[in-house]
Amino acid sequence: MNRRSMLKTLGAGLGLAGAGTLAGVTPVLGAGTFKVTLQLGWLASNGILGEVAADKLGYFAEEGLELDIVPGGPNIDGVASVASGRANLGSISSSPSLMLARSAGIPVKCIAAGYQQHPFTYFSLDRNPVRTPQDLIGKKVATNGTARILLRALLAKNGITEDQVEVSVMGSDMNPLLTGQVDVVTGWKTNVNALSVLGEGRVDMTLWDAGVQLYANPYYVTDQTMADHPEQVTAMIRAIARGWGWVHENPEQAVDILVERFPNMNRDSEMKAVGMAIAYSFNENTAKSGWGVMTRENWQTQIDTYDALGQFAKGAPKVDDVMTLDVLERTAAERPVYG
Repeated sequence: MNRRSMLKTLGAGLGLAGAGTLAGVTPVLGAGTFKVTLQLGWLASNGILGEVAADKLGYFAEEGLELDIVPGGPNIDGVASVASGRANLGSISSSPSLMLARSAGIPVKCIAAGYQQHPFTYFSLDRNPVRTPQDLIGKKVATNGTARILLRALLAKNGITEDQVEVSVMGSDMNPLLTGQVDVVTGWKTNVNALSVLGEGRVDMTLWDAGVQLYANPYYVTDQTMADHPEQVTAMIRAIARGWGWVHENPEQAVDILVERFPNMNRDSEMKAVGMAIAYSFNENTAKSGWGVMTRENWQTQIDTYDALGQFAKGAPKVDDVMTLDVLERTAAERPVYG
């Protein structure tokens, strides 16, 4: 793994802007230490193995950064938290959230893609299986609030109107499927602990296989953060990339670090899931261009797909407003290359 010496006096000389701006609520902590507040779009999970490992191993400290992780949840708008300045780095479950935010005039921009393939899945039981999108017709589907846009895209992509499916909002509890309250629940295949209650009768239909192919765990910042703190933003991604590279090489130790930080997690379950998390993080794209890679063309395809589905009430955003490759280019030499 590549190493970088500590950035010298990061944050020194940064002028605080007026009240309500990101600089005004993101303090520089001590000489050369910049606080990174990472707002998650959901609860803490194995999707942040790299971040937690990087923090434990001192990669953030070497960059002059201090990491604070803020979990999200079913009623927390992570994008709004970042846009308002309460956090200065965000990671959300799905790329469309950022496209929709930008279309609505929220100045956030993606800087790296954590997962190269989306693990979002629709789970049913073999007594009433949903194996294809058409099987959703007439079904009761429970999904979390931030994932409703994924379901809308899936339905439209497959010519199913929204009134053909009954949708309700759920948290992380899978029991409504077991009790017959709903026919389908949603979640990530990497959430082994939550899915264990469904047993061997579980039937999976992935969003990817249903024809909606998106980035997962995209990292994003505001335009102001990019303009005011480019070195720190670059350092954030460099530290996280190094962390994920270490996870790739040390999966069992990485799980131990994750469970140490979040004791509510089940180590046995996370050990079963760590291989999937690594597989979603590294594939043929990262083997060529390193962890976090994304392409302008892929983003444009996603925008075009959602635009064709009528998802942008205020018009489709420009691809260069939704994402930037600048940070990936600046960290090219340090991001681990695994497939």
